[in-house]
Formats: sequence, C-alpha cells, structure tokens
Amino acid sequence: MNTTNMAENETLECITEHERILQEIESTDTACVGPTLRSVYDDQPNAHKRFMEKLDARIRNHDREIEKMCNFHHQGFVDAITELLKVRADAEKLMVSAVSTSEGLSHQEVTAQTEEVIRCRVQQRNMATTVEKLHLCIPGKTQYYAALKTMEQLENIYIPRVSQYRFCQIMAETLPKLREEIKEVSMSDLKDFLESIRKHSDKIGETAMRQAQQHRTFLSTVQKHVSAGCTKPLYSLNGRGAFQHNGLATEDATDEDEGDDEVLTAHDLVDFSPVYRCLHIYTVLGDRETFENYYRKQRKKQARLVLQPQSNMHETVEGYRKYFNQIVGFFVVEDHILHATQGLVTRVFTEELWNMALSKIIAVLRTHSSYCNDPDLVLELKNLIVIFADTLQGYGFQVNRLFDLLFEIRDQYNETLLKKWAVVFREIFELDNYSPIPVENEDEYKSVVGRFPFHDAEIEKQPFPKKLPMSQSVPQIYIQVKEFIYASLKFSESLHRSSTEVDDMLRKSTNLLLTRTLSGCLHNLIRKPHIGLTELVQIIINTTHLEQACKYLEEFITNITNVSPETVHTTRLYGLSTFKDARHAAEGEIYTKLNQKIDEFIQLADYEWGMAESDGRASGYLMDLINFLRSTFQVFTHLPGKVAQTACMSACKHLATSLMQMLLDTELKQISMGAIQQFNLDVIQCELFASSEPVPGFQGDTLQLAFIDLRQLLDLFMVWDWSTYLADYGQPTCKYLRVNPSTALALLEKMKDTSKKNNLFSQFRKNDRDKQKLIETVVKQLRSLVNGMSQHS
Repeated sequence: MNTTNMAENETLECITEHERILQEIESTDTACVGPTLRSVYDDQPNAHKRFMEKLDARIRNHDREIEKMCNFHHQGFVDAITELLKVRADAEKLMVSAVSTSEGLSHQEVTAQTEEVIRCRVQQRNMATTVEKLHLCIPGKTQYYAALKTMEQLENIYIPRVSQYRFCQIMAETLPKLREEIKEVSMSDLKDFLESIRKHSDKIGETAMRQAQQHRTFLSTVQKHVSAGCTKPLYSLNGRGAFQHNGLATEDATDEDEGDDEVLTAHDLVDFSPVYRCLHIYTVLGDRETFENYYRKQRKKQARLVLQPQSNMHETVEGYRKYFNQIVGFFVVEDHILHATQGLVTRVFTEELWNMALSKIIAVLRTHSSYCNDPDLVLELKNLIVIFADTLQGYGFQVNRLFDLLFEIRDQYNETLLKKWAVVFREIFELDNYSPIPVENEDEYKSVVGRFPFHDAEIEKQPFPKKLPMSQSVPQIYIQVKEFIYASLKFSESLHRSSTEVDDMLRKSTNLLLTRTLSGCLHNLIRKPHIGLTELVQIIINTTHLEQACKYLEEFITNITNVSPETVHTTRLYGLSTFKDARHAAEGEIYTKLNQKIDEFIQLADYEWGMAESDGRASGYLMDLINFLRSTFQVFTHLPGKVAQTACMSACKHLATSLMQMLLDTELKQISMGAIQQFNLDVIQCELFASSEPVPGFQGDTLQLAFIDLRQLLDLFMVWDWSTYLADYGQPTCKYLRVNPSTALALLEKMKDTSKKNNLFSQFRKNDRDKQKLIETVVKQLRSLVNGMSQHS
C-alpha cells in the first residue's frame, strides 16, 4: 500500500516538473534551452518518454491556436493583396507619365511656367487685399460711419483713378444702394432703441423719483444750515442728470451711498448709442430733417401711450406710482436727448410735449382721485405728486399746475377726512352713556383733565369720589378734533406754502369739521327717538363745555403753525356757533319732547262730559302729568336757568292750550255744568303747580299766567257773570279780558240742548221763562260781538 502511494507521488512530481520545463522552453531564448533539456535526461527512468508525450501534446495545442488565428485573418490578408495589386497598376501609369513629362520639359518652358505661377499668386494677393478693403464698405454692427467714410473716399478718390475697369463701374453703381441699406439698418436700430426705452421708462422714472425724494429729505435735514447763513447750494444736478451733494451730508444720505456704489442715471439704464449713430448717419447723408421728424413723431406716440392710465389705477398707491414712474422716465430720456444731441429735440418741442402731457395728467388725476374714499390713499397720492413735481422741476419742467391740482385734491382729502370723522363721532355718541363722568381718585381726575381742558374751582374742592358735569363723549370728541387737525396738517406739508397759508388751511378744514360734520352728527343725535329728556339735558351740558374748549383748539393750531391769532387774515374757528346751534336744537327738542309727553297724558283724559256734578277731586291723568313735570324739572337743575325756565313755561303753555282745545273740540257736542266744574278742579291743580315754582327764577305769578285764558273762561261760566262780561267787553280793565267772544260762544253753544231733551236749562224753561230769554239774549250778543270782530278784521 505504501509502495503504491509513493509511486503516485513520484508521478505527480514528474508531471509538475515537466510543466515547468515546458514553460521555460516557451519563455526562454533558444540558445539557452540546452541546460533545460539536459535536466529531462537526468531525472528518473522513463521520464524522457513521459516528457516527449507532454511535449507532443503541447505542440499540437499550439498548432490548433495558430490555425484558428490564420482562419480569423485570412479574409483581411486576401483584401490587402488585392489592394496591393491595384496600386501596382497605378504606380506603373504614374511611372510612365513622369518619364514622359521629364523627357518633354525644357529649361525655357520651366521658366515660363514659373513666371505664370508668380503672376497668379500676385493677382490672388491683390484680390484678397481688395476684398478686405471692400469689407470696410459693408455695413457692420458698429461700422456704419466708417463704411460711409470709406465709400466717400472710394467715390471721390479711388474709383475715378480706375474707372476704366468694369468692376469699378459696378462698385460706383452699388454705393447708393449700400447707403440706403445703412440707413435702413440704423433706423432698425433706432426702432429697437425706442422699444427699449419704452420698457425701461418705469425703471428710469423710479430711479429719478427716488433721487428726488432723497434730495427732499436732505434739504429738510440741513434746513438749519441754511438759516445759519450757508449760501452754497445744498444739492445740484450733475452732468448725467442725477442729484449730487455739494459738501453737506446726512446720515440718511450716507446710508444710501453705502447701499449704492453708484447713482444710476438714464445713461446707465439705456444705451443711447443707436440714437447718436442714426442721427449722425442721417446727418452725413443729408437727411437729418427726416430723422428728426420721425423721432419726434414716434416719441409723441409713445407719450400718449405712457399718459394712458390703467382703469383701476385709483385702487392702490402702486398704480399711481407706476403711472408717475413711466411719465418721469419718458421726460428724463427726453431731457437727456435734449442735452446730449444738438437739435434732435429742442426746448420748445419738449415744453410743448410736457404741456400736452401735463393737461392729460391733471385730467387723469382729477378723475381717478375722485373715486378714492380712503384719506390715507389720498395722502399717499399727494406725496407722490409732490415727488413727481419736484423730480420734473429738477429737469427744468414747469409744475405749477400740479401744485394747483394739489389744492383741489386737498379739498377732496378733507372731504374724505370729514366722512371718516363723521363715523368716528357717531360711534362716540352711540357708546356714550350720557351721564356725568365719575372720578374715584386723583389719578382718574388727572386722566380726564389731561385729555380735556376742564377747570372748575368748586368741583376741584369737592372730595373724592365726585362727578364731572360732562359725559365721557366730551374728552373723546376733543381728542378726535385734534387728531383731525393733525391729519389735515399732513396734507399741507411739502406744498411749498407759507405758515400763514398752512394756518388758514387748518382753520378752514377744522371749521368744516365743526360746522358741518360734528354739527350734523349732533343734530342727528338730538333727533333720534331713543334720546330722551335726560340725554338731551346732558347733551346741552356737553355742548357748553365743548364750546368753552374752542379757545384751546385755537391755541393748539397756533402752536402748530406759529401764526399769531391776531394776524389780520387769520380765520377764526366757528366752534362757538356750532355748539350754540346744537344746544339750541337740543333745547328745542326738549320743548318738543315735553309737549309730546304732555300730549300722551292728555290722551289718557276720560271726562264724562254729561256728568251732573264733579267728583270733588282732580282727574288722575292730570295728577300723573303734574308729577311727571315735577320730576322732569328737577333734572333740569343742571341746565342754564333760562333753558329750564323756558322749558317750564313752554310746558305750561302747551298744557293750557291742550286743555282749551279739549273744551272747544268740535267733536264734543254737549257739556254739562258738572263737567265744567270737574274741569275747573283740574285747572286749579295746574295753577297750584305753576305757583309752586317748579323751576326757580320766575318772578311773581309769571308761570300762572299760562293758564289765565282758561281761568277767566271757567270763572265766567262758573259764576255765570255774563252781564259783567258783556258790559265791560273791550275795556282794558275788563274782568274777563282774556275771554274771546267766539270762545265763550262756542262753549255756551255746547251747553244748549237743541233737541230740547235733557236740556241743562229745561228747568228754567219750565220755571223761569225770563231767564231763558236772558240766555238767548247772551247768545245773540255774543254772536253780534263775533260778527263785529270778523267785519272789523
């Protein structure tokens, strides 16, 4: 077993050694193969035989590889041989041609052909130079002027020298066409330029207006330097149409400079070279007038487009800003063209264009601003117009009409303010409780008097808590009037007006607020159904305090404008008349409402007009009415004396008139003596109320005189004193002076029974015919008096 394993190991080692020898033979130079082969014979017996077998196998393997390679490259080899055979035929032909040419050439022929070649080369060089020079005559992107100059030289200098050549004649005929082409190309560039500035006008205008705004800010900041005697201009326009500092600077200006490395101008935003180039070309070609007319015509068209606003421009400030930017950009470009070219546009042309534009701008702004109801938007529009005007004024355009327009817009601004404050006033009145302001401590007191100028020594002495006479709406109204003055002042700023004019504007607008807006709100408030007598009394007190505060509003405006109120043309505030009128309206409404309440009580009256005798006491409705009047007049203690007295007198007169009308009502056909007696008891209560001095200040029986007509009429019927009445009628000392015959007759007629049933005087007719005749006589005499009065009148 071991012998077998050893034999197998020896065989494997032998095979491995043979592989190594074969690899050495394949990779080693043939001169060094001898030692390698010798090692085969030095090995074991039979090793040589095994090596030869291995070698034969390796040889057969290489033969198969070579055969594969040959098969793979066989077709390429065949093609290469075919191509080589073709080249051999061409090489033979070339050899024959070379031998033939060599045999046919002589020295003279070579020289002649060489000279011919040299001449051709010179012609080629001259042609290349000519083409190069001719290229200068062809209009290039930026070579129009050079091309024209070259064509002029060709036409006047060079072509005449070689005019005998045909190509020169062709060139001479082509030059006019080239000139026209140059004109067309330059005009095309001009059209592109016009389209470009139309697109860039907005940006140009925005930049110019921003610079103008910075200029305004700078001037306001350094105004103190001017007042101190600085005579050097603070700002001026530089050569590029932009504002520049002249030695003074502000923090704002410094910040702007740090943000922008360079101030942009129209020249920075738009390439003007097409205009200059086209103008020069048309000038050189003798057609400058055509170019000028075309340019001006196109710019007029563009101006009309720029001046056409968007339909919704009035809705936002951005709409106005874009409109102004485009217009400013347009005229900044025109100003640049005016100064950068000689005569393309003239000052007369730009002024005509500006005047046309200005009329259109004013019409547009007048129309669109009228749609605006927001005072803040109107104020922003005013600021834009001011900057717009200042910008164009800086370029030499007249803008006085724009500032005149601002005065119209100022009136509109005030109207929008008045509408806004009308809402504010209405809200204040709606939220007011119409009760005196309670103050619990010193801080609350100071808070109120800090907002409203109230001074009352008596109230100041009172201990806390206490009440101030006006309601909470008074300080709120006062503060809002001051806020209105501030808002109105905002529009007056930057209008280049004197302080006197600004003062006049403020006073006039404040007068409108007081006399129209606040007055209207007060009158509407007074007439509202839910406003009762207590509220009306408080409104009268409020208007009294607001009237007293008007002098402080005068001082407030004076402090703002520094214009003395003693100035000849200073407008006075009409607040006094406003609050007086409102107070009078409230007083009238008090009288009206009192009368209405009296009428409501009178409607509750329910007399039994046929009663035989009175109840012995006054009617319930009348006692309720008198109690109401007493409590009402107690509320009037805070009113001025005359107001309370007038209200009381008015109420008593109305009550007396209503009672008289009740007696004389045509619907009432019959009255008994008992009803007269009951009515007399009610009138007595009215007289007692009048004599009790419900409102202090009446002298004697002044208030009782309101019932004198009723008293004398009732006395006449109660006493049945007709003989005295008829005898003394017309005398100044007549006892029944206040009894009119027609009134007495009307009441006496109601006491007759024409149907002769249930007649009050039936007992007289039965028992005393003489007395009945006396009554008939009285009636006749009364009728006679009435007829006499009507004939006399």
